[in-house]
Amino acid sequence: MTDTSSFSMSTMSDALQHIPFSKGISDYIPPPGFSPQPSSAAPDTLSNSLFNVMTNSEGLAQFKEIISKSDRKELQLMVSLLTSDSYYFTKIVRNIYGSRRVQKLLGISDDVDAFFNSAILRRFFYIITDKYASYVAIRAMLVFDQKKKYVMYEHLLHHALDIARNQYGCIALNEIITDVDDPFYRNLLLDVVARNALCLSNDPSGNFVVQHVLTLYDLRCTHNVVVSLLGHCVDLSFKKYGSYIVEKLLDTEESMAVVVVELLECGGDRLMRLARNEFGSFVVIKALRVTQVMNRVDLFRGLVQKLMPFHHLLVRSHGSNIANILESTV
Repeated sequence: MTDTSSFSMSTMSDALQHIPFSKGISDYIPPPGFSPQPSSAAPDTLSNSLFNVMTNSEGLAQFKEIISKSDRKELQLMVSLLTSDSYYFTKIVRNIYGSRRVQKLLGISDDVDAFFNSAILRRFFYIITDKYASYVAIRAMLVFDQKKKYVMYEHLLHHALDIARNQYGCIALNEIITDVDDPFYRNLLLDVVARNALCLSNDPSGNFVVQHVLTLYDLRCTHNVVVSLLGHCVDLSFKKYGSYIVEKLLDTEESMAVVVVELLECGGDRLMRLARNEFGSFVVIKALRVTQVMNRVDLFRGLVQKLMPFHHLLVRSHGSNIANILESTV
């Protein structure tokens, strides 16, 4: 069991008063971004004790007690220590318990948020792409004031492509796109995804972001994604994740028409191979079904006529369900 008993607000307050901040003891809370060099009066044991309180699975009770008994000044002291060193702060928020406890501290006051805002921005990409730390950034973008949010949105836009192509970054980006409450920045984020839809669709993480924006049913964004993927729908349909994206494009009538026309314009042999493919078969069968449901008889008949000569090749393959639909039209 890790000992957290050595940490208390009184010991921290006593120690921090001896850190040589430029304005002296009477104004000892450092500005966000300032990294003080502790003297021997503020030993590493204080930082270690706070680290344990924040990251130890058994430190929750003490953490709650500290928060409940601390006044505004004491919380500022605690947060100033948490955020004074980028490496120290990042190590805390990359811990599952540290992430959860820092999230509890966000939004308490503008002064506290200022410290966290600076700490997050200093290591923004590393925080937003971490399994646990990313939730601190997501939470911050929900509770920070508008000015702080805008700065974070700018950082997000700057790194958006790299974040989208990261295993955990793509999850964070999807949550932020869903929750962002500013229409201007929401549209900017959607534009970045739509403009880069082709490269993201071929990425094992980025494709999840493209799938996500399509589920928002934002007509402007969907149109822009279609424009970016025009001429590539058949190629994507042969791939596992790409086929998921093409299937989602079939959900709205405008984008459905673009996909089906592309299927009709590809060579018969290629369409047959797609219909027999383990991933492409789902695209073809969905295309047949949605054209029926949306009463696009012209497109439905076009697909049937193009696939019918290959009926015998579809029966014993991944395209067996497609063969059944073809039989039902005879």
